[in-house]
Amino acid sequence: MNVAPSELKLSEMLGIEFPIIVAPMFLVSNKEMIIESIKAGVTGAIPALNYRTVEELKNVIREIKSEISGPFGINLIVNKSNFLYKEQLKTCCQEGVDFIITSLGSPEETIKMAKQYNVKVFCDVVNVEYAEKVEALGADAIIAVNKEAGGHAGPLSYKELIPQLKKACTIPVISAGGVGNGQELRSMVENGADGVSMGSVFIASTEAGISQEYKQACVDYGKDDIVMTTKLSGTPCTVINTPYVQKTGTTQNWFERLLNKNKRLKKWFKAFTFFKGMKNLQKAAFSTTYKTVWCAGPSIEHVKSIRPLGEIIQQLREEYES
Repeated sequence: MNVAPSELKLSEMLGIEFPIIVAPMFLVSNKEMIIESIKAGVTGAIPALNYRTVEELKNVIREIKSEISGPFGINLIVNKSNFLYKEQLKTCCQEGVDFIITSLGSPEETIKMAKQYNVKVFCDVVNVEYAEKVEALGADAIIAVNKEAGGHAGPLSYKELIPQLKKACTIPVISAGGVGNGQELRSMVENGADGVSMGSVFIASTEAGISQEYKQACVDYGKDDIVMTTKLSGTPCTVINTPYVQKTGTTQNWFERLLNKNKRLKKWFKAFTFFKGMKNLQKAAFSTTYKTVWCAGPSIEHVKSIRPLGEIIQQLREEYES
């Protein structure tokens, strides 16, 4: 495909030079990464849950806007496990972020409010059925989460998912998962993607506010060391298969599965599982501990050193053009 990167739909929608969203990563994404993304001609997003309070979220949005001019977004968990969702949504809209990425729930309420404030909404999807639903609700784009994505991955390969979504939907399709270098990014575009959301290769960036051990793990481990676990949030999630993960296993026990199916208790158990899992990730991400549970995707295969984010983006652009 000979379309210039700046002419792809994601680039045109947000006014960026190169069609990359530095994906929102729990605990990893921060203000510094957003600023460096914008400087490098791309965009980025931060999970709202990276901030303990809505006031902290509001402050970081204002800080980014005061330091640099360029598009950025916030990722919202829109299901009942996120008790701060409604306040986070209101803050994103009132503070004027450029886009919201919705995950793990119905985006209907998000889309309705965002449209009032001229904020774009991109929705995570893993299949055609859900993509058609969010397009009907008024989503501006869909993020096609394939089976090689880091974090909460989908069941299909990008070669299956992107063509299906392009055929079924008229809004832009942003591919998430399986991109670790510029050649893989070009392959996504050649398969019909209007841009990409990529995260794991940026975990080992200088700007990421996590421990050196977490960053170094993304250098030392590769795609064959990534496993899926349900113990963190109740939803399948990819992690590095450290000795601790091997010891504790990757599936919920019989009692946890029972609670997860109970109609009366399911909501509260999911919230508890999510909260407990996020606390475990937090301990491992910021300190040296034997309980190492680090989220990452298979694209860490391409991570060879800890580098500035702008340098990583520049290499991606050069590889794409070559």
